[in-house]
Amino acid sequence: MAEHQDGTDLTADGEARVHPPLRIAIVGYGGAGREIHARLAAEAGHTVTAVLTRDSGRRNQAAGDWPGARLVGDLDELIELRPRFDVVVVASPTALHAEQAARLARAGVPFVLDKPIGVDAHEARAVVAEADAAGTPFTVFQNRRWDPEQLTLAALLERGELGDVHTFERHWERWRPVPRKRWKENDRNGGGLLLDLGPHLVDSATQLFGRVTSVWAQTRALTTPTEDDVFLVLEHEPGGGLAAGPHAVVSRLWAGSVVGAPGPRTRVLGTGGAYLVTTFEQDASPLERFDDAAPAGTHGWLTRGRDRTAVPAADGGHADFYRALAPWLAGDAPAPVDPTDAVRTAEVLDAARASARDGRRISL
Repeated sequence: MAEHQDGTDLTADGEARVHPPLRIAIVGYGGAGREIHARLAAEAGHTVTAVLTRDSGRRNQAAGDWPGARLVGDLDELIELRPRFDVVVVASPTALHAEQAARLARAGVPFVLDKPIGVDAHEARAVVAEADAAGTPFTVFQNRRWDPEQLTLAALLERGELGDVHTFERHWERWRPVPRKRWKENDRNGGGLLLDLGPHLVDSATQLFGRVTSVWAQTRALTTPTEDDVFLVLEHEPGGGLAAGPHAVVSRLWAGSVVGAPGPRTRVLGTGGAYLVTTFEQDASPLERFDDAAPAGTHGWLTRGRDRTAVPAADGGHADFYRALAPWLAGDAPAPVDPTDAVRTAEVLDAARASARDGRRISL
């Protein structure tokens, strides 16, 4: 069955099967719940019909954004509203993910769990085990798989335009010398860049270049109680992922909040050239002028020394995750993200913690 990005798929007879829009309940209506999940759900044509939040200001926001949505203050009350929604999106602080996911799994409520699915691999495996035991479907919100640079790079790799790839570099950096007053910066259990941006960085690398065999890492807390400066070196299995070359690709991944000169965002090196993305979303970068000459409809550059060619951007975007939910829940397509991928990512992050603490490379 062929799946389309608009939420339709083809039956065995070649006819388009249209899946109706979903009714979505959101746990947590803070930055991620409102600004990311609710926005993307609306873009995909879905409706938010219930919101769990105890904050009065966020309750007012939810009521204004989604007139008629039921507003509740605890998870038991939300579960009792099961006939009003098709799937729950868990966008609460990371430290709450494992507990809330387990309760939804035991109640048989399908759910989307924002990354990471737990604070460590133990919690991640426990969430998957709970869902498997109850037969409850769930998937993980790894929206960065649908980034333009990720999709465009994947297409380049599939066409073989970079030759045999040996190095992948990605910077997720920003200039934020004064930390924000929120849990992501201050929660010693579930906060910090290793758990916030690390899952995106590791997932992107493994999707492109396969299983990780060893990890070396450095982490620091410069302005927050948790890590705000992270550097990971991952070695992948030879021939893994889309590169499928003879080399064991090495991924070098940066995440930082005190970076006055962010970038370049992505650099991928191979025997046939390099793929270069100089800037990322709204993050300020001294490399912004590099992209001034980029034609419309392109994303990044294929470079060979001084020669550069703009790369046509692949189709897709973050709302495609939400477009894929209806076919998945109907049993017509696989989960947008396999939860076992998130467990492997958690294992890599655990190894990174151990490496940073002990000053040694960790084999997986």
